[in-house]
Amino acid sequence: MKEYRRIEMSPKELDELVERVKSGTMREGDEQAVEAMAETIKVLHSAVEKKSSSIKRLLQMLFGSPTETSDRVLKNRKNPAPAGGDSSNASGRGKVKGHGRRGAAEYTGAERITVAHESLSPGARCQECPHGKVYRLKKSSSVLCIRGGAPLQAVRYELERYRCNLCGTVFTADPPSGCSRNKYDETVGSMIALLKYGSGFPFNRLEKLQDGFGIPLPASTQWQIVSRKADTIRCTYEELLRQGAQGTVIHNDDTEAKILEFMTGANEPADPSRNGMFTTGILSRLGKHTVALYCTGNKHAGENLADLLAARETGRAPPIQMCDALSRNLPKPFQVILANCMVHARRNFVNIVDLFPEQCRVVLETLQKVYHHDAIAKRDHLSDEQRLAFHRDNSAPLMNDLHASLSQMLEQKTVEPNSGLGDAISYMLKHWKPLTRFLHVPGAPLDNNICEQLLKRAIMHRKNSLFFKTQRGAEVGDLYMSLIHTCFLNGVDPFDYLTTLEKHSAELNLNPELGMPWNYKENLSK
Repeated sequence: MKEYRRIEMSPKELDELVERVKSGTMREGDEQAVEAMAETIKVLHSAVEKKSSSIKRLLQMLFGSPTETSDRVLKNRKNPAPAGGDSSNASGRGKVKGHGRRGAAEYTGAERITVAHESLSPGARCQECPHGKVYRLKKSSSVLCIRGGAPLQAVRYELERYRCNLCGTVFTADPPSGCSRNKYDETVGSMIALLKYGSGFPFNRLEKLQDGFGIPLPASTQWQIVSRKADTIRCTYEELLRQGAQGTVIHNDDTEAKILEFMTGANEPADPSRNGMFTTGILSRLGKHTVALYCTGNKHAGENLADLLAARETGRAPPIQMCDALSRNLPKPFQVILANCMVHARRNFVNIVDLFPEQCRVVLETLQKVYHHDAIAKRDHLSDEQRLAFHRDNSAPLMNDLHASLSQMLEQKTVEPNSGLGDAISYMLKHWKPLTRFLHVPGAPLDNNICEQLLKRAIMHRKNSLFFKTQRGAEVGDLYMSLIHTCFLNGVDPFDYLTTLEKHSAELNLNPELGMPWNYKENLSK
């Protein structure tokens, strides 16, 4: 590290030095003073630059981060290229404007009731012309009627009773068919779990809402219901973990978590030296299916992924692991094909685009074109091998030119290595190989955005419920969030899924592989 010699000058001496420089009558010692001034300006510039970047990140944390698309970040661009992540733009069309209404066909969960015409039937005489006959149209007209009500509703059956006046025997009417003898049926736990772990609706908030509808449901009762249901369907969750370990592409990342019993000292974690608490999100791709998993506790993302991969079948090829460049994300005992998130590298340039507009423009516009190519591959449903060949033909030349340009900036010292731009370039070059894994390995993703979206469910729960009270509570939350989000990713109704798992828990305990979100309806209907 370069050492700087401290030179103290009064304002009067500084003015005299400036006058000597202007007149060209510099004396001994002036050159060292001018050099020290230049170094001071460089240090101050670097400090202001990093301060500006830090303030920008702070504002994003406080008020939310706007979109980081190139169209917004690079203002007043000439000849803008198609946006990277928008498949509509990839096909050359702009965003289609519409009224925003949802068609009746999208209400797949609505009860469907066929209403017969009050006076007509097939073959009847037309009411307008005397000779015509009507026929039924294949497409009926739809009228939607949406009603509100309590999330959890109750029915009170008043069963008549009779007593014999001679022997005193009491006769009670039988409840109607479909009425469960249990006060809370399987749907209650499913709805509470969806509200709490799927939508971030805390127990105490639901308790107040139910009280307002006259259907009391204390928070403690809600916990008892979801906890008991979790034990009943745990075998399916464990099978989901086992299948998730077999994925060909696995994303992972983590976010902060709070477990109250560890924070208050009511209970000690397994390793007291570990002060951190995390919720790890793991997303595993199994061909056409996707598994979402959550793990909350003292272990970070790499350790939780290592625990998952311990269940991986021997003989399987190493999975592609997508994560950011933090070393704690790696499952150190296991071999993986590491791919790093391009968005993390890109964001370093987005944060400083106002300070270095031209240099950042080169990077952002190059990556925009690469994402545009990836959008085309998705639009055309290219296989992993076809996508790899497409990127090699179209994206590899762009990335090679970018690598040469960034390397040249550092080698020719046109960029200060300790500046924000220098840090961004150094990060990208240091992790270049895992960042460009999509150019070398079939199926390697570009970024970890889908895992970031996965963690939003845990963050939403944390913002609303603030913490898990115990490690047991965290484990129950992980189970439900994993099952619910896996349903969403595979286009399955999570309410029906959770309810069906509990109803068929006896069969699933023997064959848990029959209860995966993508096959449970077909298997359990038999």
